[in-house]
Amino acid sequence: MTKVEQIEQEVRQLSEMELATFRAWFTDFDAASWDQQFEEDASAGRLDALANAALSDHTAGHSRKL
Repeated sequence: MTKVEQIEQEVRQLSEMELATFRAWFTDFDAASWDQQFEEDASAGRLDALANAALSDHTAGHSRKL
C-alpha cells in the first residue's frame, strides 16, 4: 500500500469533526504551499513573460477598468 493510499484510508475513518478539522488544516496548508511556489516562480522570473504580455495588452488598449 502506498503512502497516499494509507492517508486516504485514514481520512475515510475520520469522524465528521475530525474531517472538518483536517479539511481546514489542509486548505491552509495547500494555500501556503501554492503561495510559496508562486513567490519562487515570481522571484525566478518565470512569470515575467505573462506580466509583459499583460502590460503590452494594456498599453495597446486591450484592457478596461473594473
